[in-house]
Amino acid sequence: MTAVLSVQSRVAYGHVGNAAAVFPLQCLGIEAWALDTVAFSNHTGHGRWRGEVVAAERVAAIFEGIADLGVLPGVDAVLSGYIGAAATGAVLLDIVARVRKANGRALFCCDPVIGDIDTGSYVEGGVAEFFRDTALAQADIVTPNRFELEYLTRRTVAGLADAADAAAALRRRGPATVLVTSLDSVPDRLTMLAADADGAWAVETPHLPAMLNGCGDVTAALFLGHLLTGANLPEALSATAGSMFAVIETTLRLGRYELALVAARHELAVPSRRFPATRV
Repeated sequence: MTAVLSVQSRVAYGHVGNAAAVFPLQCLGIEAWALDTVAFSNHTGHGRWRGEVVAAERVAAIFEGIADLGVLPGVDAVLSGYIGAAATGAVLLDIVARVRKANGRALFCCDPVIGDIDTGSYVEGGVAEFFRDTALAQADIVTPNRFELEYLTRRTVAGLADAADAAAALRRRGPATVLVTSLDSVPDRLTMLAADADGAWAVETPHLPAMLNGCGDVTAALFLGHLLTGANLPEALSATAGSMFAVIETTLRLGRYELALVAARHELAVPSRRFPATRV
């Protein structure tokens, strides 16, 4: 069975980080092992929370416990998200290197969690630079939002053509595949763009009136999961967009502030509405 080691944050209440990524992977029939970089009561968008960043040394020690079991050859991909502290970056890259040594086909899918257009950067000092200057070159797949894409490429992304050019620039720095998880340059529409060696594709969905945390975490997990289970790039992009639209639509219908992943669980593996991917 396909397995993913997911290295990112954890909340007890709600769905961000590993609490957003693990369940969608499982719905796709993928084993997901969570290695948490923070342990919070809830995501910080609530304005108050309790908990702490997991020290880099503790993240490394927990990984050693996994490695001691001799299971690293069964890891097909490492998925990373919010790392909490810059010191955890070196631990993450060591994890990736050791997984790749155990399984030469293993992928590194890096979600460079730095910030967003409406919030700006929300990570500690050194984290954004780690993604830009170090992690990017090691990744097979990178999944920035528009804000992160602009930061990583030092470019302004005003529309789809800009996003395609920026994705190409990222690919020249290492990753074979780039997924831009959110572009809102077209009124009332939300766009995702994915690019690899064969070209770039885009999917548009209606723009739903929501400001929800964790969407990028779910998007990265679904996109990686579809690729691991055999979908080509446009198929993975289309399926991911369809599932995310359904999750957000369900969340709004239920009047929730946290993503309604469980209520929309049937939409995660096989979305009922498909949005076609078109070549850019």
